[in-house]
Amino acid sequence: MNTNPKLLIFVPTYNEINNVQPIIKELFALNLDADILFMDDNSPDGTGTLLDSLTKTYPRLIVKHRSGKLGIGSAHRDGISWAYEHAYTQILTLDCDATHPPEYIPEFLSKGADFEIVVGSRHLKKSSLQDWSLKRKFLTKLGHWLTFYCLNIPYDATGAFRLYDLDKIPQTFLDKVRSQSYAFFFETLFVLHQNSYKVSEVPIHLPSRVNDKSKMRYQDIYGSLSLLAILFFEKVFNAKKFKIVNTHEC
Repeated sequence: MNTNPKLLIFVPTYNEINNVQPIIKELFALNLDADILFMDDNSPDGTGTLLDSLTKTYPRLIVKHRSGKLGIGSAHRDGISWAYEHAYTQILTLDCDATHPPEYIPEFLSKGADFEIVVGSRHLKKSSLQDWSLKRKFLTKLGHWLTFYCLNIPYDATGAFRLYDLDKIPQTFLDKVRSQSYAFFFETLFVLHQNSYKVSEVPIHLPSRVNDKSKMRYQDIYGSLSLLAILFFEKVFNAKKFKIVNTHEC
């Protein structure tokens, strides 16, 4: 691990045994001054064991294990918290399923010099989703439409490909986020947008997910819609509750 860490790249995993080696090779091929943290939710396919073995080949690869499948939002919360606790100044998060090409990371880092958060956008270019199924295109477009019109978020709010500036965003922003599942992504961006943090976007083209399968369940969709409605009414009637307290300024 870097003794003077700055950038942490974070990748949560669950049953990604066929994907971890290719993405690790791609990430380290970028030759960034970064540590790479994989956090595995006790994958039954042996992903965690494989990751442990790869730490012998890649000294800046860090592997953490959780007790089970606790939710994608929960994994990101733990990963971001870990970055704060270990004094990283930036964290870049991405999926392991080949839909977030590491080739875009240098552009994220470039924009990160001027913005507190940078998100990968699937809506800036018409061709971004051309390889996806109609069902997944519909769900992605619907999520973007709902977060735009209900929460006034003008950015791609439902994706996990992001860069956070931990020097400028206080860790207390996580206290305002409730979701442990997929709604974590639009809820975090909503909270940061409400607090006027500067957001930029990188237009990305997403290749088809391996086997075109998503781990999102119908109950995750229902939960996201419920939280969206709650946030909408809280924004209207109690917007002050989203105010982030920066303990460093107290």
